[in-house]
Amino acid sequence: MSTNQTILVVEDEVSIATLLKYNLERIGYEVLLAHDGKEGLDMALEHLPDLILLDLMLPTMDGMEVCKELRSQKKNIPIIMLTARDDEFDKVLGLELGADDYMTKPFSPREVIARVKAVLRRFNSSFQEEKKEKKYYHFGKLEVYPERYEAFLDNQPLEFTPKEFELLVYLVENKNRVLTRDQLLSAVWNYDFAGDTRIVDVHISHLRDKIEENSRKPKFIKTVRGIGYKFEEPKQ
Repeated sequence: MSTNQTILVVEDEVSIATLLKYNLERIGYEVLLAHDGKEGLDMALEHLPDLILLDLMLPTMDGMEVCKELRSQKKNIPIIMLTARDDEFDKVLGLELGADDYMTKPFSPREVIARVKAVLRRFNSSFQEEKKEKKYYHFGKLEVYPERYEAFLDNQPLEFTPKEFELLVYLVENKNRVLTRDQLLSAVWNYDFAGDTRIVDVHISHLRDKIEENSRKPKFIKTVRGIGYKFEEPKQ
């Protein structure tokens, strides 16, 4: 049964790429393959897939460069980074460049499929449900439109990765409520990250860079020391 969704696999190890293609096609996804970074970037820009599985170590352009280039061109395609190195620096750097998730090799096809479904489900479905509940948020100079996937600061459009925007929407929907990192992890990422709350901190930092006048003295997203974060409307 076809899902009508396309996944681009950018992986230079042919055996891994073939295995991913087989298992994803088996459950109904259309799969495109690229075996180096430049080819992957070109295919992503041409086909605009629903999701990209992007290896970190690639010929011609590495996964970090591909991810950075896609985000610089405002392509908000969900990206799951694949890395053979269990290195926190690589994971954090990938997230800082705009990846939505990461997986460390070796991984099972079942795990990949679970992650792909989780990311696509959040990206494609959550905002459709939110349309029925709330269409617009306005906090001083900040405006957020969940159903349009848009936000503005002082009437200027803001650019977010999919996960950054989901996190922003969840924060504003829970205005003045203290949210733990684990709560944010569960609500926005929708599956077990085994307590890796660093992903939350990275995305909070990105949001502050984009919506705060001074990210070191935030007025919207406050840190509640030892607990997590709280979204507040700045006092006039």
